[in-house]
Amino acid sequence: MRIGWVSQPNSKLPKPMRLTHLVQRGGCASKLGPTQLTGVLAAIPRDAHPSLLVGFDHRDDAGVFRLSESQALVQTIDYFTPIVDDPYAYGQIAAANALSDVYAMGGRPLTVLNVACFDPEAAPAEVWSQVLKGMYDKTVEAGAVVMGGHSVEDKEPKFGMSVTGVVDPNRMFANTEAKVGDQITLTKPLGTGIVTTAAKFDDCDPEDLAAAIASMSRLNATAMESGHRAGSRCATDITGFSLAGHLTNIARASKVRIRLNAESLPTLPGLQGMVERGNVTGGARKNRAFVGDDFVAHPDVDEFWSHVAFDPQTSGGLALFSREPADEGWLIGEVVAGEPGIELA
Repeated sequence: MRIGWVSQPNSKLPKPMRLTHLVQRGGCASKLGPTQLTGVLAAIPRDAHPSLLVGFDHRDDAGVFRLSESQALVQTIDYFTPIVDDPYAYGQIAAANALSDVYAMGGRPLTVLNVACFDPEAAPAEVWSQVLKGMYDKTVEAGAVVMGGHSVEDKEPKFGMSVTGVVDPNRMFANTEAKVGDQITLTKPLGTGIVTTAAKFDDCDPEDLAAAIASMSRLNATAMESGHRAGSRCATDITGFSLAGHLTNIARASKVRIRLNAESLPTLPGLQGMVERGNVTGGARKNRAFVGDDFVAHPDVDEFWSHVAFDPQTSGGLALFSREPADEGWLIGEVVAGEPGIELA
C-alpha cells in the first residue's frame, strides 16, 4: 500500500511527505462539532416551503425536495481534510463519504461536483491528481456522473463533493421515523477515528490501517438496499458526530429512547489496544458534550465502549431502523419507550 509521496527538493515539508501531517484534524473529525454547529445555524429560520420534505432542522443527512408524488431531489455536500496519507485512497474515501448521505436518505446518487482545496506548493500535481482519480473511480462505481467542480488554494488540503440524487418520497429514510420496537442494524464496524489517529502517530499496524481504509472506501449502496428490503423508514449514516451523536439526533427527532448493546457493537481490528495507548480524538470530546445527559452508560459497561460510541467516524456505515433486523450488518440495539436519549447497556 502506498503510504505517502516524497516532497520536492526545495519543499519545507519532511520527507516522506504525508497528507495527514498537513492538517491538524483529519477526516470528519475536522468538521465543526455538533454544539458549535448549533450556534452557527441559530440565525437561519426553518424554511416552510411545502415541497421541502427534509431540511436542516432535524440534523438529517441530506435535504429532500419533492418534485412529484413519486420523485424527490436529494442534495448534500460533504468535504474534509485528509484522513489517510495515500492520495488515491483519500479521494475514494471522500467520495464514498459524500455519496453516503444520499444512500442514508434511501436514495440513488445521480451527479457530483467536486470541492477541492489544495496547496500547489505542498505537493506535486500528481498527488492532487490521484485524489481526483480516487474520487472518479468511486463515483463511477456508484453509477453517478462527475459533472465538474470548483477549486481554491488552501494551506490545509480539503476535498469532497456536492451530490445530487433522487428518492421516492414514499420510501425515503428520515430521522423523524424511528418507532418503539424498531431493531437497529449497523452496516460497518466502528473506530475509524481511533485507527487513523493512531496511524498518524505511527501507532497502528499496517494491516489494521488497511482494514479501516477498506471499510471507509466501501459504498453504502448495498446497505441502503438492505434497508429497503427490511422496510426501513428511518436511517442515518454514522460519520463525524459518532454513533452516539447521530443516534441522539434520531432519538430527539423521533421522540424515542435508543438502547444499545455495547458488546454487540462491531469494531475494527486492533481497536482496544489503540484506545489503551491513548489514541482518542478531540472530536469524541465534542460529541460527548453535544449529547450531554441524553447519554447514559450502565455501570457495568467498560469505558472502552463509550470511546467507541463517541468516536467520530469517516465514511461509516448506515444505522438502519426496521421492525426486523436488516440482512446486512450487525444488530446493535433497539428503540424503546422512554425519554429521548441513548442507553449503552
